[in-house]
Amino acid sequence: MKKVLVCREKDPAETRVALIPDDIKKLIQMGFSFKVVAGSGLKSGFSDEAYKKAGAEIVENEESAYADSDIVVRIMKPETAKGLKKDTLHLSYLDPFNEKDLLNEFASEGVQAVSLEMIPRTTLAQKMDVQSSQTSLAGYVAVCNAAARLPKILPMMVTPAGTISPARVFIIGVGVAGLQAIATAKRLGARVEAFDTRPVVEEQVRSLGASFVKIDLGEMGQTDQGYAKELTPEQLAKQQEAQAKVCEKSNIVITTAKVFGRKAPLLIKKDVLDRMQPGSIVVDMAVSTGGNVEGSKLFENVVTENGVTIMSGDLLERQVPFDASKMLSGNITAFITHFYNKEAGELLVNLDDEIMRGCLLTQNGAIIHERFKNV
Repeated sequence: MKKVLVCREKDPAETRVALIPDDIKKLIQMGFSFKVVAGSGLKSGFSDEAYKKAGAEIVENEESAYADSDIVVRIMKPETAKGLKKDTLHLSYLDPFNEKDLLNEFASEGVQAVSLEMIPRTTLAQKMDVQSSQTSLAGYVAVCNAAARLPKILPMMVTPAGTISPARVFIIGVGVAGLQAIATAKRLGARVEAFDTRPVVEEQVRSLGASFVKIDLGEMGQTDQGYAKELTPEQLAKQQEAQAKVCEKSNIVITTAKVFGRKAPLLIKKDVLDRMQPGSIVVDMAVSTGGNVEGSKLFENVVTENGVTIMSGDLLERQVPFDASKMLSGNITAFITHFYNKEAGELLVNLDDEIMRGCLLTQNGAIIHERFKNV
Protein backbone atom coordinates (compact mmCIF):
# COMPACT_ATOMS: atom_id res chain seq x y z
CA MET A 1 0.00 0.00 0.00
CA LYS A 2 1.67 3.16 -1.13
CA LYS A 3 -0.82 5.14 -3.24
CA VAL A 4 -2.58 7.65 -0.97
CA LEU A 5 -5.64 9.81 -1.68
CA VAL A 6 -6.39 12.87 0.47
CA CYS A 7 -10.10 13.76 0.29
CA ARG A 8 -11.73 17.17 0.44
CA GLU A 9 -14.16 17.40 3.36
CA LYS A 10 -17.75 17.57 2.15
CA ASP A 11 -19.26 19.15 5.27
CA PRO A 12 -19.22 22.91 4.51
CA ALA A 13 -18.60 23.60 8.21
CA GLU A 14 -15.38 21.55 8.20
CA THR A 15 -12.32 23.77 7.82
CA ARG A 16 -9.51 21.24 8.34
CA VAL A 17 -7.58 18.99 5.98
CA ALA A 18 -6.27 15.52 6.83
CA LEU A 19 -2.70 15.94 5.52
CA ILE A 20 -0.70 19.10 4.91
CA PRO A 21 1.93 19.62 2.19
CA ASP A 22 4.97 19.36 4.49
CA ASP A 23 3.94 15.92 5.74
CA ILE A 24 3.08 14.73 2.24
CA LYS A 25 6.57 15.73 1.14
CA LYS A 26 8.09 13.61 3.93
CA LEU A 27 5.96 10.60 3.04
CA ILE A 28 6.78 10.89 -0.66
CA GLN A 29 10.46 10.63 0.27
CA MET A 30 9.61 7.29 1.94
CA GLY A 31 8.10 5.98 -1.31
CA PHE A 32 4.43 6.91 -1.06
CA SER A 33 2.61 8.70 -3.89
CA PHE A 34 -0.22 11.17 -3.34
CA LYS A 35 -3.36 12.46 -4.99
CA VAL A 36 -5.14 15.38 -3.34
CA VAL A 37 -8.64 16.50 -4.24
CA ALA A 38 -8.64 20.11 -5.49
CA GLY A 39 -9.42 22.68 -2.81
CA SER A 40 -8.86 20.29 0.10
CA GLY A 41 -6.60 22.63 2.04
CA LEU A 42 -7.94 26.06 1.09
CA LYS A 43 -9.91 26.67 4.30
CA SER A 44 -6.84 25.70 6.34
CA GLY A 45 -4.49 27.98 4.42
CA PHE A 46 -2.89 25.35 2.13
CA SER A 47 -3.21 25.97 -1.60
CA ASP A 48 -3.36 23.40 -4.38
CA GLU A 49 -0.06 24.85 -5.60
CA ALA A 50 1.55 24.03 -2.23
CA TYR A 51 0.44 20.42 -2.60
CA LYS A 52 1.83 20.32 -6.15
CA LYS A 53 5.18 21.65 -4.94
CA ALA A 54 5.21 18.92 -2.28
CA GLY A 55 4.89 16.35 -5.05
CA ALA A 56 1.18 15.51 -5.00
CA GLU A 57 -1.12 15.23 -8.00
CA ILE A 58 -4.30 17.33 -7.85
CA VAL A 59 -7.52 15.56 -8.86
CA GLU A 60 -10.99 17.04 -9.30
CA ASN A 61 -12.91 14.61 -7.07
CA GLU A 62 -12.26 11.66 -4.81
CA GLU A 63 -14.57 9.20 -6.58
CA SER A 64 -12.50 9.30 -9.77
CA ALA A 65 -9.34 8.46 -7.79
CA TYR A 66 -10.70 5.60 -5.65
CA ALA A 67 -9.79 2.89 -8.14
CA ASP A 68 -6.12 3.84 -8.12
CA SER A 69 -5.74 4.43 -4.36
CA ASP A 70 -4.52 1.97 -1.72
CA ILE A 71 -5.02 4.33 1.23
CA VAL A 72 -7.81 6.91 1.51
CA VAL A 73 -7.50 9.62 4.16
CA ARG A 74 -10.13 12.10 5.31
CA ILE A 75 -11.23 13.67 8.60
CA MET A 76 -14.97 13.17 9.05
CA LYS A 77 -16.82 9.93 8.37
CA PRO A 78 -17.89 9.48 4.73
CA GLU A 79 -21.52 9.36 3.63
CA THR A 80 -20.87 5.97 2.03
CA ALA A 81 -18.13 3.40 1.50
CA LYS A 82 -19.33 2.55 -1.99
CA GLY A 83 -16.78 3.10 -4.73
CA LEU A 84 -13.79 2.25 -2.60
CA LYS A 85 -11.89 -0.73 -4.00
CA LYS A 86 -11.49 -3.96 -2.05
CA ASP A 87 -8.75 -3.94 0.61
CA THR A 88 -8.42 -0.14 0.57
CA LEU A 89 -7.19 1.16 3.94
CA HIS A 90 -9.57 3.97 4.89
CA LEU A 91 -8.57 6.38 7.69
CA SER A 92 -11.01 8.86 9.25
CA TYR A 93 -13.15 9.57 12.27
CA LEU A 94 -15.97 7.01 12.09
CA ASP A 95 -18.15 7.54 15.20
CA PRO A 96 -18.37 3.72 15.46
CA PHE A 97 -20.74 3.60 18.44
CA ASN A 98 -23.40 5.36 16.37
CA GLU A 99 -22.61 4.22 12.82
CA LYS A 100 -23.25 0.47 12.67
CA ASP A 101 -24.77 0.74 9.17
CA LEU A 102 -21.66 2.50 7.87
CA LEU A 103 -19.40 -0.14 9.43
CA ASN A 104 -21.46 -2.87 7.77
CA GLU A 105 -21.08 -1.05 4.47
CA PHE A 106 -17.30 -0.86 4.87
CA ALA A 107 -17.30 -4.57 5.60
CA SER A 108 -19.51 -5.47 2.62
CA GLU A 109 -17.24 -3.44 0.31
CA GLY A 110 -14.18 -5.31 1.64
CA VAL A 111 -12.61 -2.08 2.91
CA GLN A 112 -10.20 -1.97 5.85
CA ALA A 113 -11.64 0.86 7.94
CA VAL A 114 -9.53 2.56 10.61
CA SER A 115 -11.34 4.70 13.19
CA LEU A 116 -8.97 7.50 14.17
CA GLU A 117 -10.75 8.07 17.48
CA MET A 118 -10.21 4.41 18.43
CA ILE A 119 -6.41 4.65 18.31
CA PRO A 120 -5.37 3.43 21.79
CA ARG A 121 -4.32 6.09 24.27
CA THR A 122 -0.96 4.51 25.05
CA THR A 123 2.52 6.02 25.32
CA LEU A 124 3.56 4.45 22.01
CA ALA A 125 0.48 5.81 20.22
CA GLN A 126 0.63 9.26 21.81
CA LYS A 127 1.88 10.98 18.66
CA MET A 128 -1.02 9.43 16.70
CA ASP A 129 -3.70 10.50 19.21
CA VAL A 130 -6.08 12.72 17.22
CA GLN A 131 -8.42 13.06 20.20
CA SER A 132 -5.76 14.71 22.34
CA SER A 133 -4.34 16.98 19.64
CA GLN A 134 -7.72 18.34 18.61
CA THR A 135 -9.30 18.69 22.06
CA SER A 136 -6.23 20.56 23.28
CA LEU A 137 -6.90 23.22 20.65
CA ALA A 138 -10.60 23.17 21.50
CA GLY A 139 -9.79 23.93 25.14
CA TYR A 140 -7.82 26.98 24.05
CA VAL A 141 -10.60 28.21 21.75
CA ALA A 142 -13.25 27.69 24.45
CA VAL A 143 -11.52 30.20 26.71
CA CYS A 144 -10.96 32.70 23.88
CA ASN A 145 -14.62 32.50 22.81
CA ALA A 146 -15.86 32.96 26.36
CA ALA A 147 -13.47 35.87 26.99
CA ALA A 148 -14.66 37.62 23.83
CA ARG A 149 -18.29 37.33 24.96
CA LEU A 150 -17.77 38.15 28.65
CA PRO A 151 -18.73 41.76 29.59
CA LYS A 152 -15.54 42.18 31.65
CA ILE A 153 -11.83 41.64 31.18
CA LEU A 154 -10.00 38.57 32.47
CA PRO A 155 -6.89 40.03 34.16
CA MET A 156 -6.69 42.19 37.24
CA MET A 157 -5.93 45.76 36.28
CA VAL A 158 -4.83 48.62 38.55
CA THR A 159 -5.75 51.98 37.01
CA PRO A 160 -6.06 55.60 38.21
CA ALA A 161 -9.83 55.05 37.99
CA GLY A 162 -9.68 52.10 40.35
CA THR A 163 -8.75 48.42 40.52
CA ILE A 164 -10.49 45.84 38.36
CA SER A 165 -10.61 42.40 39.94
CA PRO A 166 -9.69 39.38 37.80
CA ALA A 167 -12.43 37.29 36.23
CA ARG A 168 -13.12 33.95 37.87
CA VAL A 169 -12.96 30.91 35.60
CA PHE A 170 -14.11 27.43 36.64
CA ILE A 171 -13.05 24.41 34.57
CA ILE A 172 -15.00 21.17 35.12
CA GLY A 173 -13.07 18.16 33.82
CA VAL A 174 -9.27 18.16 33.70
CA GLY A 175 -8.54 16.08 30.64
CA VAL A 176 -6.58 17.40 27.67
CA ALA A 177 -9.16 20.11 26.88
CA GLY A 178 -9.47 21.12 30.52
CA LEU A 179 -5.73 21.44 31.05
CA GLN A 180 -5.37 23.64 27.98
CA ALA A 181 -8.34 25.75 29.10
CA ILE A 182 -6.72 26.21 32.52
CA ALA A 183 -3.39 27.22 30.98
CA THR A 184 -5.04 29.66 28.57
CA ALA A 185 -7.21 31.31 31.21
CA LYS A 186 -4.20 31.71 33.51
CA ARG A 187 -2.15 33.28 30.69
CA LEU A 188 -4.97 35.76 30.16
CA GLY A 189 -4.84 36.71 33.83
CA ALA A 190 -7.97 35.07 35.22
CA ARG A 191 -8.35 33.49 38.63
CA VAL A 192 -8.84 29.82 37.77
CA GLU A 193 -10.40 26.94 39.68
CA ALA A 194 -10.82 23.40 38.38
CA PHE A 195 -12.46 20.14 39.37
CA ASP A 196 -12.17 16.54 38.22
CA THR A 197 -13.45 13.30 39.69
CA ARG A 198 -9.91 11.89 39.44
CA PRO A 199 -7.91 13.15 42.44
CA VAL A 200 -4.71 12.18 40.60
CA VAL A 201 -4.98 15.33 38.42
CA GLU A 202 -4.81 17.78 41.35
CA GLU A 203 -1.04 18.11 40.98
CA GLN A 204 -1.38 18.96 37.28
CA VAL A 205 -3.98 21.63 38.07
CA ARG A 206 -1.78 23.24 40.70
CA SER A 207 1.27 23.12 38.44
CA LEU A 208 -0.62 25.40 36.02
CA GLY A 209 -1.33 27.92 38.76
CA ALA A 210 -4.98 27.05 39.31
CA SER A 211 -6.81 25.97 42.46
CA PHE A 212 -8.22 22.46 42.67
CA VAL A 213 -11.76 22.23 44.03
CA LYS A 214 -11.97 19.23 46.35
CA ILE A 215 -15.27 17.33 46.50
CA ASP A 216 -15.35 14.12 48.49
CA LEU A 217 -17.14 11.63 46.24
CA GLY A 218 -15.84 8.49 47.87
CA GLU A 219 -13.91 5.93 45.84
CA MET A 220 -12.98 7.28 42.40
CA GLY A 221 -10.42 6.61 39.71
CA GLN A 222 -9.83 6.43 35.98
CA THR A 223 -10.12 3.88 33.19
CA ASP A 224 -7.19 2.20 31.42
CA GLN A 225 -7.60 4.83 28.68
CA GLY A 226 -7.22 7.68 31.20
CA TYR A 227 -10.89 8.72 31.29
CA ALA A 228 -12.82 9.35 34.49
CA LYS A 229 -14.90 6.41 35.68
CA GLU A 230 -18.67 6.85 35.52
CA LEU A 231 -20.26 8.26 38.70
CA THR A 232 -23.12 6.70 40.62
CA PRO A 233 -26.36 8.80 40.84
CA GLU A 234 -25.50 9.66 44.45
CA GLN A 235 -21.98 10.77 43.56
CA LEU A 236 -23.26 12.82 40.62
CA ALA A 237 -25.81 14.64 42.81
CA LYS A 238 -23.12 15.45 45.38
CA GLN A 239 -20.80 16.72 42.66
CA GLN A 240 -23.52 18.91 41.13
CA GLU A 241 -24.32 20.67 44.39
CA ALA A 242 -20.68 21.31 45.29
CA GLN A 243 -20.00 22.61 41.77
CA ALA A 244 -23.04 24.88 41.95
CA LYS A 245 -21.48 26.85 44.78
CA VAL A 246 -18.39 27.52 42.64
CA CYS A 247 -20.47 28.32 39.56
CA GLU A 248 -22.42 30.99 41.45
CA LYS A 249 -19.31 33.13 41.90
CA SER A 250 -17.68 32.33 38.53
CA ASN A 251 -17.74 34.56 35.46
CA ILE A 252 -16.85 31.75 33.06
CA VAL A 253 -17.58 28.04 33.49
CA ILE A 254 -16.24 25.52 30.97
CA THR A 255 -17.44 21.92 31.11
CA THR A 256 -15.34 19.25 29.38
CA ALA A 257 -16.86 16.00 30.68
CA LYS A 258 -17.17 14.23 27.35
CA VAL A 259 -16.32 10.53 27.17
CA PHE A 260 -16.11 8.79 23.81
CA GLY A 261 -18.85 6.20 23.37
CA ARG A 262 -21.00 7.33 26.32
CA LYS A 263 -23.68 9.96 26.89
CA ALA A 264 -22.26 13.01 28.63
CA PRO A 265 -23.22 13.45 32.30
CA LEU A 266 -25.51 16.40 33.11
CA LEU A 267 -23.44 18.54 35.48
CA ILE A 268 -25.12 21.96 35.46
CA LYS A 269 -28.90 22.08 35.68
CA LYS A 270 -31.25 25.02 35.21
CA ASP A 271 -31.43 25.79 38.93
CA VAL A 272 -27.64 26.32 38.94
CA LEU A 273 -27.80 28.58 35.89
CA ASP A 274 -30.52 30.58 37.66
CA ARG A 275 -28.15 31.18 40.57
CA MET A 276 -25.30 32.46 38.37
CA GLN A 277 -24.51 36.12 37.77
CA PRO A 278 -26.07 37.89 34.76
CA GLY A 279 -23.49 38.15 31.97
CA SER A 280 -21.73 34.94 33.00
CA ILE A 281 -20.63 32.52 30.28
CA VAL A 282 -20.94 28.73 30.29
CA VAL A 283 -19.19 26.75 27.54
CA ASP A 284 -20.49 23.18 27.11
CA MET A 285 -17.79 21.16 25.35
CA ALA A 286 -19.87 17.97 25.55
CA VAL A 287 -22.95 19.31 23.78
CA SER A 288 -22.66 16.85 20.86
CA THR A 289 -22.99 13.85 23.19
CA GLY A 290 -25.97 15.06 25.20
CA GLY A 291 -24.40 18.02 26.96
CA ASN A 292 -23.08 18.75 30.45
CA VAL A 293 -25.33 21.81 30.71
CA GLU A 294 -29.12 21.79 30.70
CA GLY A 295 -30.44 23.80 27.75
CA SER A 296 -27.25 23.82 25.68
CA LYS A 297 -27.69 23.48 21.91
CA LEU A 298 -25.30 22.19 19.26
CA PHE A 299 -23.66 25.04 17.29
CA GLU A 300 -25.93 27.64 18.96
CA ASN A 301 -25.58 30.11 21.81
CA VAL A 302 -28.45 30.22 24.30
CA VAL A 303 -29.16 33.11 26.69
CA THR A 304 -31.10 32.21 29.83
CA GLU A 305 -33.80 34.39 31.39
CA ASN A 306 -31.34 35.76 33.93
CA GLY A 307 -28.74 36.66 31.28
CA VAL A 308 -26.33 33.71 31.40
CA THR A 309 -24.98 32.73 27.98
CA ILE A 310 -24.56 29.01 27.25
CA MET A 311 -22.11 28.59 24.38
CA SER A 312 -21.79 25.48 22.20
CA GLY A 313 -18.29 24.05 22.62
CA ASP A 314 -18.37 21.32 19.98
CA LEU A 315 -15.61 21.04 17.33
CA LEU A 316 -14.02 24.32 18.38
CA GLU A 317 -10.77 23.18 16.77
CA ARG A 318 -12.36 24.09 13.44
CA GLN A 319 -11.91 27.75 14.40
CA VAL A 320 -8.12 27.37 14.21
CA PRO A 321 -7.86 25.18 11.08
CA PHE A 322 -4.25 25.93 10.17
CA ASP A 323 -2.87 24.54 13.43
CA ALA A 324 -5.62 21.94 13.80
CA SER A 325 -4.75 20.56 10.36
CA LYS A 326 -1.04 20.65 11.16
CA MET A 327 -1.56 18.62 14.34
CA LEU A 328 -4.02 16.20 12.75
CA SER A 329 -1.71 15.70 9.80
CA GLY A 330 1.13 14.97 12.21
CA ASN A 331 -1.01 12.32 13.93
CA ILE A 332 -1.90 10.63 10.64
CA THR A 333 1.67 10.84 9.36
CA ALA A 334 2.89 9.17 12.57
CA PHE A 335 0.34 6.38 12.03
CA ILE A 336 1.42 5.79 8.43
CA THR A 337 5.11 5.92 9.37
CA HIS A 338 4.60 3.48 12.27
CA PHE A 339 3.20 0.84 9.93
CA TYR A 340 5.63 1.50 7.09
CA ASN A 341 7.67 -1.58 6.29
CA LYS A 342 11.10 -0.64 4.91
CA GLU A 343 11.73 -4.00 3.32
CA ALA A 344 8.41 -3.99 1.46
CA GLY A 345 8.64 -0.25 0.83
CA GLU A 346 4.99 0.31 1.78
CA LEU A 347 2.47 0.38 4.60
CA LEU A 348 1.44 -3.04 5.89
CA VAL A 349 -1.64 -3.73 8.00
CA ASN A 350 -0.19 -5.57 11.00
CA LEU A 351 -2.80 -6.93 13.41
CA ASP A 352 -0.06 -8.20 15.72
CA ASP A 353 0.42 -4.54 16.62
CA GLU A 354 -1.86 -3.38 19.48
CA ILE A 355 -2.36 0.00 17.84
CA MET A 356 -3.75 -1.51 14.64
CA ARG A 357 -5.83 -4.00 16.63
CA GLY A 358 -7.31 -1.13 18.59
CA CYS A 359 -8.47 0.97 15.64
CA LEU A 360 -9.03 -1.35 12.63
CA LEU A 361 -12.76 -2.05 12.60
CA THR A 362 -13.37 -3.95 9.33
CA GLN A 363 -11.34 -6.38 7.24
CA ASN A 364 -11.96 -9.27 4.82
CA GLY A 365 -15.66 -8.52 4.51
CA ALA A 366 -16.44 -8.43 8.24
CA ILE A 367 -16.46 -6.18 11.31
CA ILE A 368 -13.49 -7.55 13.23
CA HIS A 369 -13.19 -5.20 16.22
CA GLU A 370 -14.35 -6.93 19.42
CA ARG A 371 -16.34 -3.92 20.64
CA PHE A 372 -18.45 -3.63 17.49
CA LYS A 373 -18.72 -6.95 15.69
CA ASN A 374 -21.61 -8.20 17.83
CA VAL A 375 -23.36 -4.88 18.39
